[in-house]
Amino acid sequence: MSFLSDSIARVKPSATIAVTTMAKELKEAGRDVIGLGAGEPDFDTPQNIKDAAVQAISDGKTKYTPADGIPELKAAICAKFKRDNGLDYKPEQVSVGTGGKQILYNALQATLNPGDEVVIPAPYWVSYPDMALLAGGEPVFVETTSATGFKLTAEALEAAITDKTKWFIFNSPSNPTGAAYTRDELKALTDVLLRHPHVWVMSDDMYEHLTYDDFEFATPAQVEPALYDRTLTVNGVSKAYAMTGWRIGYAAGPKMLIDAMRKIQSQSTSNPCSISQWAAVEALNGTQDFIPENNAIFKRRRDMVVEMLNAAEGISCPLPEGAFYVYPVIDDCIGKTTEAGTKIENDETFAKALLEEKGVAVVFGAAFGLSPAFRISYATSDENLKEACSRIQDFCAALS
Repeated sequence: MSFLSDSIARVKPSATIAVTTMAKELKEAGRDVIGLGAGEPDFDTPQNIKDAAVQAISDGKTKYTPADGIPELKAAICAKFKRDNGLDYKPEQVSVGTGGKQILYNALQATLNPGDEVVIPAPYWVSYPDMALLAGGEPVFVETTSATGFKLTAEALEAAITDKTKWFIFNSPSNPTGAAYTRDELKALTDVLLRHPHVWVMSDDMYEHLTYDDFEFATPAQVEPALYDRTLTVNGVSKAYAMTGWRIGYAAGPKMLIDAMRKIQSQSTSNPCSISQWAAVEALNGTQDFIPENNAIFKRRRDMVVEMLNAAEGISCPLPEGAFYVYPVIDDCIGKTTEAGTKIENDETFAKALLEEKGVAVVFGAAFGLSPAFRISYATSDENLKEACSRIQDFCAALS
């Protein structure tokens, strides 16, 4: 009898964390490495948010809180959903967790039974399928293409749904592609979901505020109110507020689901950090002026990276609408040999050779379920990005 559970054998470690760790270790060993794997802004948390955390410490707000969030934060979240998305939620419909990842995990643990299917568009954030597997469900992948901007079509969604489908996981803007759905594109998907009342929607809106070129964000329950009672709308403060390490995510949805998620959290982690919660109150209620300022920097970086990658031999890089990732396709690099003699058999060997020969760390596309491609996070300095893209150009030019 194996000591470890069968469920642990169903999942694999996070590839993005693995790449970030490898790049850090190589740097510490003295290698000149530019890491483009981490999905976190390089900006500091805004001062007003840090001040709110310091004040909370001074005020002694360092004790246990309700398992899934303090009332003040739940009120701020309800106000945010009303202000930004036109969605009305009551505090009892809100759950606060230790990052968006815990929120998603709790929801899947609370709802999936063996054999239940979870429809996931590919490429996808690396954790979606493994969280579904840990909860006993079966991920069903639906591939998109660069020709459609890596966006799921209504026809493909319709074809993926069966009588076993319990969840459809939707992420816009997307990690890893940056693709964001217009209201019309989203309406085509919600029209499909209306025809399948047994399917629930898990909308991961973590990159909501990171959009460019006058793109207007929309979320499923906003576009189609008839889906309100079977939609879990997930968000957090990590990305737009540069608060990745604070670990605060949240969601709103039907009370029955939120109650079940609270039960799981009360028997696992209990409450998120009390100080982080008070910081998140300020993030949501305080000034939002820094968001467009940061977005202007991200947009400039995006444009530079896309232009430089498209100038590299064998690479085609779509222009994403949001987040801080690009997902270049490398079909024309497969089968070639690097300057050091490594044959590029797939995107994993491409990424490994790029790191070993040029010191640029990216995440290979197979980790996100769609190859051959790789993901770059442009949430780092212009200088690093320009140098990294120059190295990628040199790497590709030397392929033969």
